[in-house]
Amino acid sequence: MGEWQLTRTYRSTSGEVRWDSLGEPGRPPVVLNHGTPFSSYVWRAVARALARRHQVFVWDMPGYGSSRMTAGQDVSLAAQGRVFTELLAHWGLDEPRVVAHDFGGAVSLRAHLLHGARYHSLVLVDPVALAPWGSPFFRLVGKSSDVFEQLPPALHRALVREYVTSASSPGLHPAVLDRLVQPWLGDEGQAAFYRQIAQADQAHTDEIEDRYGEIAIPTLICWGEDDTWIPAAKGHELAARVPGARLELIPGAGHLVQEDAPAELTAALRDFLD
Repeated sequence: MGEWQLTRTYRSTSGEVRWDSLGEPGRPPVVLNHGTPFSSYVWRAVARALARRHQVFVWDMPGYGSSRMTAGQDVSLAAQGRVFTELLAHWGLDEPRVVAHDFGGAVSLRAHLLHGARYHSLVLVDPVALAPWGSPFFRLVGKSSDVFEQLPPALHRALVREYVTSASSPGLHPAVLDRLVQPWLGDEGQAAFYRQIAQADQAHTDEIEDRYGEIAIPTLICWGEDDTWIPAAKGHELAARVPGARLELIPGAGHLVQEDAPAELTAALRDFLD
């Protein structure tokens, strides 16, 4: 499935963040934000394709992927929105093109609407943006995260594999599934997995939901037609709330559009970003 390694480090207010960039400096910047329970790894194919014309920035949110995972860490949407704003300043990006998936959508929206982060344009891919959100499994774990955290490692591994698998409509390549699950294994990873779910408070999107009408930048909303985590109906609702937003449905793709239909998603992004 190709190598994917983030080689640079930024010390954020929520812990050490791993990041990297692809493409030649000086080209129009694009930032790719991942969701939960994923990492920048899901953007690998899209990032490499976009790097032909842009400088592409990728990062793992604190508590995710190769970034630092620590006990008591604040990995809430509020914290991630602040960290993203910090990162943009660290990178020296004034108005980048931002592409955000799932929780990354909420992170990008909070940074823009609450922290004054300025974007050239915004693409939201199956974002967490409108209430109610969270699958039945997600809500169950959120209520009993301390219990789930004590699962035997083999049961935890099976649970995470099944959960991640359900994000794809056609199914994930075994090597990709292994890579997506791996950060959540071991004592540190298992605790981090349930920590991020326990802190996933819908109040963090309720706080900004009524402000989507203030978004005044070009906005594209992409949605997997077969998304069972957040149904495509939410895409239509979100597009109606953001002035001038265009909705593009991607056939055959579930919630994890980057894995299910990378070529179709990349084509939509290139058309919009160009």
